[in-house]
Amino acid sequence: MMTNLFSTFDPSTSSMFSLNWLSLMIPTLLIPLNFWMKKTRSLQLINIITNTLHMEFKNLLNWTFTKGITLMIITTFWFIALNNLMGLMPYIFTATSHMAITLILALPIWLTLMIFGWIKNTNKMFAHLLPTGTPPALMMFMIMIETISNIIRPITLSIRLSANMIAGHLLLTLLGNQGTIFNMKNNFFILNTQMLLMMLELAVALIQGYVFIILISLYTTEVH
Repeated sequence: MMTNLFSTFDPSTSSMFSLNWLSLMIPTLLIPLNFWMKKTRSLQLINIITNTLHMEFKNLLNWTFTKGITLMIITTFWFIALNNLMGLMPYIFTATSHMAITLILALPIWLTLMIFGWIKNTNKMFAHLLPTGTPPALMMFMIMIETISNIIRPITLSIRLSANMIAGHLLLTLLGNQGTIFNMKNNFFILNTQMLLMMLELAVALIQGYVFIILISLYTTEVH
C-alpha cells in the first residue's frame, strides 16, 4: 500500500546502501556491443543514431573548438535515454527522476563551460550579458536578467528532466490504482489509456535526452 504518490520514487531500500541506485550501472553492461562476433540489430541502430547525432552536432558546433566534445554530448544522451527507458520497466528504479542525478549531470558541464568561457573569451562573455540594441535605460536591468538566467541554467536543466519523468510515472500510477475501483468496462478503457501513455513515455524518454544535449550544445556555442 503506497503511503503517497511519490513513494514509487523513493530510492531507499536499506539502511546501508540504496540498491535501487544500481540501475545506473546497467547501461555500462548494455553499451559495449562491439565485442559481439556479428553485428546485431541493436548495435546497428545504436551506430545509426550515434552517427546521426555526431553529424548534427558537428555542424552545429565549431569543429576546430569541439574536437571530442561530440563524444561527451552523445555519451550523455545515451546515459539519459537508457536510464529513462529502463525506468519504464517494472521494478526498475528511475534514477533520472531525482535531482541528485540530473543536477550531477547538468552542474559540472555548465560550470566547466562557464570557467572556460570567462577565462578564454572574457569579452565575449560580457557581451552576452547585454543584447544588441538594448536601450540605455534598460541596460542594467537586462544585465541582471541575463546574469540570473545564466546562473539558473543547471537548475532548469535538471528540473526539466526530472519533472518530465516524474509526471509520466505519476499518471501511470494514478491510472493503475483505479483498476480495483471500476468495473471491467472501465478497466478496459484505463488499460488502453495506459498503453497510449506508455507509448508517449517511450517518446518522452528519448526526447528528454535529446533536449538535454541540445541545450548543452547551445550553451557551448556561447563560450567560444
